[in-house]
Amino acid sequence: MTYRYLPMTDSDKQEMLTTIGIQSTEELFHDIPEKVRFKGKLNIKKAASEPELKKELQQLASQNVSLATHSSFLGAGVYDHYIPSIVDHVISRSEFYTAYTPYQPEISQGELQAIFEFQTMICELTGMDVANSSMYDGGTALAEAVNLSAGQTKRNKVLLSKTVHPESRDVIKTYGKGLNLEIVEIDHKNGVTDIEALAEALDENTASVVIQYQNFFGQIEPLKKVQELLKDVKKTMFIVATNPLALGYLTPPGKFGADIVTGDAQVFGIPAQFGGPHCGFFATTSKLMRKVPGRLVGQTVDEEGRRGFVLTLQAREQHIRREKATSNICSNQALNALAASVAMTALGKKGVHEVAVQNMQKSRYAKKQFEAAGFPVVFQGPFFNEFVIQVETNISIVNEKLLEKGIIGGYDLGRVDDRYQNHMLIAVTELRTKEEIDQFVKELGDIDGK
Repeated sequence: MTYRYLPMTDSDKQEMLTTIGIQSTEELFHDIPEKVRFKGKLNIKKAASEPELKKELQQLASQNVSLATHSSFLGAGVYDHYIPSIVDHVISRSEFYTAYTPYQPEISQGELQAIFEFQTMICELTGMDVANSSMYDGGTALAEAVNLSAGQTKRNKVLLSKTVHPESRDVIKTYGKGLNLEIVEIDHKNGVTDIEALAEALDENTASVVIQYQNFFGQIEPLKKVQELLKDVKKTMFIVATNPLALGYLTPPGKFGADIVTGDAQVFGIPAQFGGPHCGFFATTSKLMRKVPGRLVGQTVDEEGRRGFVLTLQAREQHIRREKATSNICSNQALNALAASVAMTALGKKGVHEVAVQNMQKSRYAKKQFEAAGFPVVFQGPFFNEFVIQVETNISIVNEKLLEKGIIGGYDLGRVDDRYQNHMLIAVTELRTKEEIDQFVKELGDIDGK
Protein backbone atom coordinates (compact mmCIF):
# COMPACT_ATOMS: atom_id res chain seq x y z
CA MET A 1 0.00 0.00 0.00
CA THR A 2 1.47 3.37 -1.04
CA TYR A 3 -0.12 5.57 1.61
CA ARG A 4 -0.32 4.93 5.32
CA TYR A 5 -3.39 7.04 6.07
CA LEU A 6 -5.25 7.01 2.71
CA PRO A 7 -5.61 3.37 1.67
CA MET A 8 -7.49 3.06 -1.63
CA THR A 9 -7.71 -0.15 -3.64
CA ASP A 10 -9.62 -0.48 -6.91
CA SER A 11 -12.24 -2.60 -5.16
CA ASP A 12 -12.64 0.11 -2.46
CA LYS A 13 -13.20 2.71 -5.16
CA GLN A 14 -15.73 0.57 -7.05
CA GLU A 15 -17.63 -0.23 -3.87
CA MET A 16 -18.04 3.47 -3.06
CA LEU A 17 -19.16 4.30 -6.60
CA THR A 18 -21.73 1.48 -6.53
CA THR A 19 -23.05 2.60 -3.14
CA ILE A 20 -23.85 6.11 -4.43
CA GLY A 21 -25.19 4.77 -7.74
CA ILE A 22 -22.68 5.94 -10.34
CA GLN A 23 -20.19 4.23 -12.64
CA SER A 24 -17.16 6.56 -12.52
CA THR A 25 -15.68 9.53 -10.67
CA GLU A 26 -16.38 11.66 -13.75
CA GLU A 27 -20.08 11.40 -12.93
CA LEU A 28 -19.43 13.21 -9.66
CA PHE A 29 -18.84 16.37 -11.67
CA HIS A 30 -21.69 16.13 -14.15
CA ASP A 31 -23.18 19.42 -12.89
CA ILE A 32 -20.08 21.27 -14.09
CA PRO A 33 -20.31 22.12 -17.83
CA GLU A 34 -17.82 20.21 -19.98
CA LYS A 35 -16.46 23.40 -21.53
CA VAL A 36 -15.15 24.74 -18.21
CA ARG A 37 -13.65 21.50 -16.96
CA PHE A 38 -9.88 21.20 -16.95
CA LYS A 39 -8.88 18.40 -19.33
CA GLY A 40 -5.11 18.53 -19.19
CA LYS A 41 -2.64 17.41 -16.54
CA LEU A 42 -1.73 19.57 -13.60
CA ASN A 43 1.84 20.89 -13.67
CA ILE A 44 2.84 19.19 -10.44
CA LYS A 45 5.35 16.53 -9.59
CA LYS A 46 4.46 12.89 -9.76
CA ALA A 47 3.13 11.57 -6.46
CA ALA A 48 5.91 10.13 -4.31
CA SER A 49 5.79 7.09 -2.09
CA GLU A 50 5.76 7.67 1.64
CA PRO A 51 9.50 6.87 2.15
CA GLU A 52 10.42 9.16 -0.76
CA LEU A 53 8.22 11.95 0.56
CA LYS A 54 9.61 11.69 4.09
CA LYS A 55 13.15 11.85 2.75
CA GLU A 56 12.35 14.95 0.70
CA LEU A 57 10.67 16.69 3.63
CA GLN A 58 13.60 15.86 5.94
CA GLN A 59 16.01 17.36 3.43
CA LEU A 60 13.91 20.53 3.27
CA ALA A 61 13.64 20.69 7.08
CA SER A 62 17.41 20.33 7.45
CA GLN A 63 17.80 23.68 5.70
CA ASN A 64 16.04 25.45 8.57
CA VAL A 65 17.95 27.36 11.22
CA SER A 66 16.85 26.07 14.62
CA LEU A 67 17.75 26.29 18.27
CA ALA A 68 19.24 22.81 17.93
CA THR A 69 21.75 23.96 15.31
CA HIS A 70 22.44 27.58 16.36
CA SER A 71 23.02 29.37 19.64
CA SER A 72 20.32 32.01 20.09
CA PHE A 73 20.64 35.49 21.59
CA LEU A 74 17.22 36.54 20.32
CA GLY A 75 14.58 37.40 22.91
CA ALA A 76 12.14 40.34 22.79
CA GLY A 77 9.27 38.21 24.09
CA VAL A 78 10.16 34.68 22.94
CA TYR A 79 13.07 32.96 24.66
CA ASP A 80 15.23 29.85 24.49
CA HIS A 81 14.98 28.32 27.97
CA TYR A 82 15.61 24.91 29.46
CA ILE A 83 12.59 22.61 29.17
CA PRO A 84 12.67 19.57 31.49
CA SER A 85 12.17 16.37 29.49
CA ILE A 86 9.20 15.41 31.67
CA VAL A 87 7.19 18.28 30.14
CA ASP A 88 6.82 16.61 26.74
CA HIS A 89 6.14 13.26 28.40
CA VAL A 90 3.19 14.61 30.41
CA ILE A 91 1.59 16.82 27.75
CA SER A 92 1.84 14.00 25.20
CA ARG A 93 -0.48 11.81 27.24
CA SER A 94 -3.75 11.45 25.32
CA GLU A 95 -5.94 12.42 28.28
CA PHE A 96 -4.29 15.85 28.19
CA TYR A 97 -3.49 16.65 24.57
CA THR A 98 -6.91 15.54 23.31
CA ALA A 99 -8.84 17.13 26.18
CA TYR A 100 -11.37 19.86 25.46
CA THR A 101 -13.16 22.25 27.81
CA PRO A 102 -13.73 20.46 31.15
CA TYR A 103 -17.44 21.20 31.33
CA GLN A 104 -18.13 17.91 33.13
CA PRO A 105 -16.02 18.07 36.30
CA GLU A 106 -16.87 14.51 37.31
CA ILE A 107 -14.80 13.22 34.35
CA SER A 108 -12.29 16.08 34.12
CA GLN A 109 -10.64 16.10 37.53
CA GLY A 110 -7.11 15.62 36.12
CA GLU A 111 -7.42 18.52 33.70
CA LEU A 112 -9.08 20.74 36.29
CA GLN A 113 -6.45 20.01 38.93
CA ALA A 114 -3.66 20.75 36.45
CA ILE A 115 -5.21 24.15 35.70
CA PHE A 116 -5.77 24.80 39.42
CA GLU A 117 -2.08 24.15 40.09
CA PHE A 118 -1.14 26.54 37.26
CA GLN A 119 -3.32 29.26 38.82
CA THR A 120 -1.76 28.63 42.23
CA MET A 121 1.83 28.87 40.99
CA ILE A 122 1.10 32.05 39.03
CA CYS A 123 -0.35 33.59 42.20
CA GLU A 124 2.76 32.61 44.16
CA LEU A 125 5.06 34.14 41.55
CA THR A 126 3.14 37.38 41.07
CA GLY A 127 2.11 37.94 44.68
CA MET A 128 -1.57 38.22 43.69
CA ASP A 129 -4.69 36.66 45.19
CA VAL A 130 -6.24 34.95 42.16
CA ALA A 131 -5.20 33.97 38.62
CA ASN A 132 -7.24 32.69 35.70
CA SER A 133 -6.79 29.41 33.86
CA SER A 134 -4.62 31.08 31.17
CA MET A 135 -5.16 33.26 28.13
CA TYR A 136 -3.96 33.24 24.53
CA ASP A 137 -0.71 35.13 25.19
CA GLY A 138 0.80 37.94 27.23
CA GLY A 139 -0.26 40.69 24.83
CA THR A 140 -3.96 39.87 24.82
CA ALA A 141 -3.93 39.31 28.59
CA LEU A 142 -2.51 42.81 29.04
CA ALA A 143 -5.12 44.33 26.73
CA GLU A 144 -7.87 42.58 28.70
CA ALA A 145 -6.44 44.11 31.88
CA VAL A 146 -6.62 47.59 30.34
CA ASN A 147 -10.24 47.03 29.29
CA LEU A 148 -11.09 45.80 32.77
CA SER A 149 -9.58 48.93 34.31
CA ALA A 150 -11.74 51.16 32.11
CA GLY A 151 -14.88 49.24 33.01
CA GLN A 152 -14.09 49.16 36.71
CA THR A 153 -13.17 52.85 37.08
CA LYS A 154 -15.63 54.23 34.48
CA ARG A 155 -12.72 56.21 33.04
CA ASN A 156 -11.22 56.17 29.56
CA LYS A 157 -7.64 57.44 29.90
CA VAL A 158 -4.81 54.91 30.04
CA LEU A 159 -1.18 55.83 30.65
CA LEU A 160 0.94 53.31 28.76
CA SER A 161 4.73 53.26 29.12
CA LYS A 162 6.71 53.11 25.88
CA THR A 163 8.91 50.51 27.55
CA VAL A 164 6.03 48.03 27.24
CA HIS A 165 6.58 45.58 24.36
CA PRO A 166 5.58 47.39 21.11
CA GLU A 167 3.43 44.48 19.98
CA SER A 168 1.54 44.53 23.28
CA ARG A 169 1.06 48.29 22.91
CA ASP A 170 -0.46 47.72 19.48
CA VAL A 171 -2.85 45.10 20.87
CA ILE A 172 -3.91 47.51 23.64
CA LYS A 173 -4.62 50.24 21.07
CA THR A 174 -6.66 47.83 18.94
CA TYR A 175 -8.70 46.62 21.91
CA GLY A 176 -9.12 50.19 23.12
CA LYS A 177 -10.77 51.44 19.93
CA GLY A 178 -13.99 49.66 20.72
CA LEU A 179 -14.18 51.31 24.14
CA ASN A 180 -13.01 54.73 22.89
CA LEU A 181 -10.04 54.64 25.22
CA GLU A 182 -7.54 57.49 25.22
CA ILE A 183 -4.13 55.78 25.16
CA VAL A 184 -1.40 58.18 26.32
CA GLU A 185 2.11 56.82 25.81
CA ILE A 186 4.75 57.84 28.35
CA ASP A 187 8.32 58.05 27.07
CA HIS A 188 11.36 56.69 28.89
CA LYS A 189 14.64 57.95 30.31
CA ASN A 190 17.69 55.66 30.25
CA GLY A 191 15.51 52.71 29.33
CA VAL A 192 12.88 53.01 32.09
CA THR A 193 9.59 54.88 32.32
CA ASP A 194 9.96 58.64 32.77
CA ILE A 195 8.42 59.04 36.23
CA GLU A 196 8.18 62.84 35.94
CA ALA A 197 6.29 62.60 32.65
CA LEU A 198 4.05 59.94 34.16
CA ALA A 199 3.28 62.16 37.16
CA GLU A 200 2.43 65.07 34.87
CA ALA A 201 0.01 62.99 32.77
CA LEU A 202 -1.69 61.36 35.77
CA ASP A 203 -5.07 62.85 36.65
CA GLU A 204 -8.55 62.03 37.97
CA ASN A 205 -9.63 60.65 34.58
CA THR A 206 -6.86 58.01 34.47
CA ALA A 207 -8.23 54.47 34.49
CA SER A 208 -4.85 52.74 34.75
CA VAL A 209 -1.10 52.99 34.49
CA VAL A 210 0.57 50.18 32.51
CA ILE A 211 4.20 49.22 33.18
CA GLN A 212 6.30 46.22 32.06
CA TYR A 213 8.68 44.53 34.55
CA GLN A 214 11.30 43.66 33.24
CA ASN A 215 10.55 45.99 30.38
CA PHE A 216 11.06 45.58 26.63
CA PHE A 217 14.68 46.76 26.91
CA GLY A 218 15.36 44.29 29.72
CA GLN A 219 15.51 47.05 32.35
CA ILE A 220 13.92 46.79 35.79
CA GLU A 221 11.22 49.40 36.23
CA PRO A 222 10.96 51.35 39.56
CA LEU A 223 7.58 49.96 40.59
CA LYS A 224 7.90 51.46 44.06
CA LYS A 225 7.96 54.97 42.59
CA VAL A 226 4.91 54.26 40.48
CA GLN A 227 3.11 52.89 43.54
CA GLU A 228 3.86 56.10 45.45
CA LEU A 229 2.50 58.21 42.59
CA LEU A 230 -0.76 56.30 42.52
CA LYS A 231 -1.40 56.79 46.23
CA ASP A 232 -2.52 60.34 45.49
CA VAL A 233 -4.99 59.39 42.72
CA LYS A 234 -8.06 57.46 43.82
CA LYS A 235 -9.36 54.52 41.79
CA THR A 236 -6.56 54.58 39.18
CA MET A 237 -5.42 50.98 38.71
CA PHE A 238 -1.83 49.75 38.54
CA ILE A 239 -1.30 47.16 35.78
CA VAL A 240 2.01 45.32 35.45
CA ALA A 241 3.06 43.07 32.57
CA THR A 242 5.81 40.76 33.72
CA ASN A 243 8.18 37.93 32.88
CA PRO A 244 7.30 35.18 35.39
CA LEU A 245 10.82 33.73 35.29
CA ALA A 246 12.25 37.08 36.40
CA LEU A 247 9.92 36.88 39.41
CA GLY A 248 11.97 33.92 40.58
CA TYR A 249 14.42 36.60 41.73
CA LEU A 250 12.70 40.00 41.63
CA THR A 251 10.16 41.29 44.14
CA PRO A 252 6.71 40.36 42.77
CA PRO A 253 4.44 43.17 41.52
CA GLY A 254 1.86 42.29 44.16
CA LYS A 255 4.27 43.65 46.79
CA PHE A 256 4.14 47.03 45.02
CA GLY A 257 0.37 47.29 45.12
CA ALA A 258 -0.36 46.08 41.59
CA ASP A 259 -4.06 45.63 40.87
CA ILE A 260 -3.55 43.35 37.87
CA VAL A 261 -0.46 41.38 36.79
CA THR A 262 -0.29 39.78 33.36
CA GLY A 263 2.41 38.02 31.41
CA ASP A 264 3.36 35.08 29.25
CA ALA A 265 4.32 31.65 30.57
CA GLN A 266 6.36 30.81 27.43
CA VAL A 267 9.48 30.94 29.59
CA PHE A 268 8.29 27.80 31.40
CA GLY A 269 8.19 24.66 29.29
CA ILE A 270 6.95 26.16 26.01
CA PRO A 271 9.36 26.11 23.03
CA ALA A 272 9.84 29.09 20.72
CA GLN A 273 8.15 27.21 17.82
CA PHE A 274 7.97 30.08 15.28
CA GLY A 275 6.60 32.51 17.87
CA GLY A 276 3.55 30.66 19.15
CA PRO A 277 1.27 29.42 20.50
CA HIS A 278 1.96 30.84 23.94
CA CYS A 279 0.21 30.92 27.29
CA GLY A 280 -0.86 34.22 28.79
CA PHE A 281 -1.85 34.64 32.43
CA PHE A 282 -4.01 37.15 34.28
CA ALA A 283 -3.65 37.60 38.04
CA THR A 284 -5.44 40.08 40.23
CA THR A 285 -6.79 40.88 43.70
CA SER A 286 -9.71 39.21 45.44
CA LYS A 287 -11.67 42.44 44.96
CA LEU A 288 -11.57 42.02 41.18
CA MET A 289 -11.97 38.25 40.92
CA ARG A 290 -15.48 38.48 39.50
CA LYS A 291 -14.22 40.73 36.69
CA VAL A 292 -11.48 38.38 35.50
CA PRO A 293 -11.77 37.40 31.81
CA GLY A 294 -11.76 33.76 30.77
CA ARG A 295 -12.09 30.93 33.27
CA LEU A 296 -11.10 30.13 36.81
CA VAL A 297 -10.87 26.67 38.33
CA GLY A 298 -11.91 26.45 41.95
CA GLN A 299 -11.32 23.89 44.68
CA THR A 300 -14.29 22.39 46.49
CA VAL A 301 -15.49 19.17 48.15
CA ASP A 302 -18.12 16.68 47.06
CA GLU A 303 -21.02 15.50 49.21
CA GLU A 304 -18.72 13.04 50.93
CA GLY A 305 -16.16 15.72 51.78
CA ARG A 306 -13.59 14.65 49.20
CA ARG A 307 -11.44 17.32 47.54
CA GLY A 308 -12.45 18.17 43.98
CA PHE A 309 -12.18 20.85 41.29
CA VAL A 310 -14.75 22.72 39.21
CA LEU A 311 -14.96 25.59 36.73
CA THR A 312 -16.16 28.69 38.54
CA LEU A 313 -16.56 32.47 38.14
CA GLN A 314 -16.84 32.39 34.36
CA ALA A 315 -17.49 36.03 33.50
CA ARG A 316 -18.34 35.58 29.83
CA GLU A 317 -21.58 35.92 27.93
CA GLN A 318 -21.98 32.16 27.44
CA HIS A 319 -22.50 31.70 31.17
CA ILE A 320 -24.02 34.94 32.44
CA ARG A 321 -26.18 37.79 31.14
CA ARG A 322 -24.52 39.40 28.16
CA GLU A 323 -24.57 42.90 29.65
CA LYS A 324 -22.77 41.58 32.73
CA ALA A 325 -19.99 39.85 30.78
CA THR A 326 -16.50 41.29 31.20
CA SER A 327 -14.94 39.78 28.08
CA ASN A 328 -15.73 37.74 24.99
CA ILE A 329 -12.67 35.57 25.60
CA CYS A 330 -14.13 32.07 25.69
CA SER A 331 -11.12 29.78 25.68
CA ASN A 332 -7.75 29.25 27.27
CA GLN A 333 -4.42 27.57 26.59
CA ALA A 334 -4.89 24.52 28.79
CA LEU A 335 -2.22 22.36 27.15
CA ASN A 336 0.43 25.09 27.27
CA ALA A 337 -0.64 25.97 30.81
CA LEU A 338 -0.08 22.33 31.68
CA ALA A 339 3.39 22.48 30.09
CA ALA A 340 4.21 25.54 32.18
CA SER A 341 2.88 23.87 35.33
CA VAL A 342 4.96 20.74 34.76
CA ALA A 343 8.07 22.82 34.08
CA MET A 344 7.59 24.91 37.23
CA THR A 345 6.91 21.79 39.28
CA ALA A 346 9.99 20.03 37.93
CA LEU A 347 12.17 23.05 38.72
CA GLY A 348 10.58 23.78 42.09
CA LYS A 349 10.93 27.05 44.00
CA LYS A 350 14.69 26.72 44.35
CA GLY A 351 15.07 25.69 40.73
CA VAL A 352 13.11 28.68 39.41
CA HIS A 353 15.24 30.95 41.58
CA GLU A 354 18.44 29.29 40.34
CA VAL A 355 17.43 29.62 36.68
CA ALA A 356 16.62 33.30 37.24
CA VAL A 357 20.01 33.83 38.89
CA GLN A 358 21.80 32.12 36.00
CA ASN A 359 20.01 34.40 33.54
CA MET A 360 21.21 37.42 35.48
CA GLN A 361 24.76 36.18 35.90
CA LYS A 362 25.27 35.14 32.28
CA SER A 363 23.72 38.29 30.84
CA ARG A 364 26.01 40.39 33.03
CA TYR A 365 29.04 38.45 31.86
CA ALA A 366 27.95 39.08 28.26
CA LYS A 367 27.44 42.80 28.97
CA LYS A 368 30.96 43.11 30.37
CA GLN A 369 32.43 41.27 27.39
CA PHE A 370 30.67 43.56 24.91
CA GLU A 371 31.83 46.64 26.80
CA ALA A 372 35.39 45.31 26.81
CA ALA A 373 35.15 44.71 23.06
CA GLY A 374 34.21 48.36 22.48
CA PHE A 375 30.44 48.05 22.03
CA PRO A 376 28.46 50.81 23.80
CA VAL A 377 25.83 49.38 26.16
CA VAL A 378 23.01 51.88 25.82
CA PHE A 379 21.22 51.61 29.18
CA GLN A 380 23.14 51.22 32.42
CA GLY A 381 20.40 50.59 34.97
CA PRO A 382 19.52 47.25 36.61
CA PHE A 383 18.30 44.62 34.16
CA PHE A 384 17.26 40.98 34.07
CA ASN A 385 18.53 38.99 31.08
CA GLU A 386 18.35 41.45 28.18
CA PHE A 387 20.33 44.57 27.34
CA VAL A 388 20.86 46.90 24.37
CA ILE A 389 24.12 47.49 22.50
CA GLN A 390 24.93 49.83 19.63
CA VAL A 391 26.82 48.77 16.51
CA GLU A 392 28.05 50.58 13.39
CA THR A 393 26.63 48.11 10.86
CA ASN A 394 23.01 47.63 9.85
CA ILE A 395 21.51 45.01 12.17
CA SER A 396 19.88 42.99 9.39
CA ILE A 397 23.27 42.64 7.69
CA VAL A 398 24.89 41.76 11.01
CA ASN A 399 22.34 39.04 11.75
CA GLU A 400 22.69 37.50 8.28
CA LYS A 401 26.44 37.18 8.78
CA LEU A 402 25.99 35.83 12.30
CA LEU A 403 23.71 33.09 10.95
CA GLU A 404 26.57 31.93 8.74
CA LYS A 405 28.60 31.51 11.93
CA GLY A 406 25.94 29.45 13.68
CA ILE A 407 24.55 32.30 15.80
CA ILE A 408 21.04 33.76 15.96
CA GLY A 409 21.69 37.41 16.78
CA GLY A 410 19.67 39.87 18.83
CA TYR A 411 16.54 41.83 17.98
CA ASP A 412 16.80 44.82 15.62
CA LEU A 413 15.32 47.70 17.62
CA GLY A 414 15.28 49.87 14.51
CA ARG A 415 12.23 47.85 13.41
CA VAL A 416 10.10 49.45 16.13
CA ASP A 417 11.77 52.82 16.79
CA ASP A 418 13.74 54.95 14.33
CA ARG A 419 15.76 56.33 17.23
CA TYR A 420 17.34 52.93 17.64
CA GLN A 421 18.72 52.19 14.20
CA ASN A 422 21.82 49.96 14.57
CA HIS A 423 20.79 49.00 18.09
CA MET A 424 20.51 45.34 19.06
CA LEU A 425 18.51 43.91 21.97
CA ILE A 426 20.41 40.87 23.23
CA ALA A 427 18.93 38.10 25.39
CA VAL A 428 21.18 35.76 27.37
CA THR A 429 19.40 32.83 29.01
CA GLU A 430 20.64 30.04 31.27
CA LEU A 431 21.24 27.84 28.19
CA ARG A 432 23.98 30.06 26.78
CA THR A 433 27.48 28.89 27.68
CA LYS A 434 30.58 31.01 28.27
CA GLU A 435 32.00 29.69 25.00
CA GLU A 436 28.88 30.69 23.07
CA ILE A 437 28.88 34.17 24.60
CA ASP A 438 32.57 34.66 23.85
CA GLN A 439 32.10 33.47 20.27
CA PHE A 440 29.15 35.84 19.81
CA VAL A 441 31.20 38.81 21.03
CA LYS A 442 34.12 37.86 18.78
CA GLU A 443 32.03 37.28 15.64
CA LEU A 444 30.06 40.48 16.16
CA GLY A 445 33.32 42.35 16.69
CA ASP A 446 34.75 40.98 13.46
CA ILE A 447 31.61 41.90 11.52
CA ASP A 448 31.43 45.41 13.00
CA GLY A 449 35.14 46.12 12.71
CA LYS A 450 35.87 46.27 16.42
